[in-house]
Amino acid sequence: MSSPTWTRVALSSEFRPFVGSCWRLVEAQHRVSTLKLTDTLAEQALLEDLIEESKPRVPAECRHLDFLLATPFRYGALYPNGSRFRRAGRTAGVYYAAERVTTAIAEMAFYRLLFFSESPATAWPSNAAEYTAFSAAVETTSLLDLTQDPLSKDAAIWTDLIAYDGCQEFAEAARNANADVIRYQSVRDPAKGSNLAILLCRAFAMPAPVDRQTWRMRLSASGVRALCEFPQQALEFGRDAFVADPRIAGLNWDR
Repeated sequence: MSSPTWTRVALSSEFRPFVGSCWRLVEAQHRVSTLKLTDTLAEQALLEDLIEESKPRVPAECRHLDFLLATPFRYGALYPNGSRFRRAGRTAGVYYAAERVTTAIAEMAFYRLLFFSESPATAWPSNAAEYTAFSAAVETTSLLDLTQDPLSKDAAIWTDLIAYDGCQEFAEAARNANADVIRYQSVRDPAKGSNLAILLCRAFAMPAPVDRQTWRMRLSASGVRALCEFPQQALEFGRDAFVADPRIAGLNWDR
């Protein structure tokens, strides 16, 4: 699958500036999970260092970043499964994020349901899961916007719910053109918010997250509910929120 608009020169001519922030979620236990394995903060720090040494190395151009920003760029190990803008294998990392926190929540809700669609015998969790939503500052003059002409003419490729081959080919062309970021429509968010796929660490304007929120997400037979206490926010995704994807359409809700 290819397009004449995906050449290096043509893509370079479509670069746009972008200054803003993007949101991403991680499980809230990303640091405190080692507390129960140690007796002191010094021991925990040592254990965290040992765990860090066992992981693939962060590329040199990303080592100034906080681990929350740098982690997606670890690619010393094989990437087990392809994603929208990254092929499986030993491929360059991609930092996926959303322009709005609500879009990031919708993305997480979808992928949590996808896990249960692929594990039909697994019961719904009895408790809500806690996540940290964090925003990163982004500034670049080399963004490719798939929601705007002329690239939006290939929207059927960019918004395919399951097949990522076209997007992966485009990402390789974007890297060849030295693009920093790809902006695209979320196909999971019912509100059709926009996502950012950050290809290069230089797109981060600050080395650490600039804002954080704590969200709790509960999955049940009626759908997904997500709550944030401060600032107070609530989102709900019913059974029909993601049924356009056949994997969710076939989900066994009553388990």
